[in-house]
Amino acid sequence: MVAVTATRMASIIVADVIARTWRGWTRKEDAEAYVAYVEETGMTAYRSTPGNHGAWILRRDDGDRTEFVTLSFWDSLDAVRAFAGDDVEQAVFYDEDDRFLVDRETTVHHWQLD
Repeated sequence: MVAVTATRMASIIVADVIARTWRGWTRKEDAEAYVAYVEETGMTAYRSTPGNHGAWILRRDDGDRTEFVTLSFWDSLDAVRAFAGDDVEQAVFYDEDDRFLVDRETTVHHWQLD
C-alpha cells in the first residue's frame, strides 16, 4: 500500500493534469495475486513513463468478485500516449491478464483535474 502524503498530492495537483482510470474484475480468491501482477506490469510501466505523476490500484470486494480501478495522473495526453500508444482511449493489457480477469473494460476514461 502506498501512502499519499499532502506533499505528494500537492505535487500532482497542478494545472492541466489528466487522471486516467480503468476498471476490471477478478475472482475474489485471485485478488492478492492480481495486485502483485499489476504492480509488476502496469504500475511499473505507468510510473516509469515520463510525465506520469503516480499510479494507484483501488479495489473492493463485491460478492465473489473483486473490482479493480487503476488511477494514474499525467502531465498531458501526449504523456499518456507515450505509455498507451496512439489510441489513448484503449486500455493496455499484458500477457497474463486473461489468467486473472473475469471481466474488464476495454477502454479507459480520462478526467481533467480542477
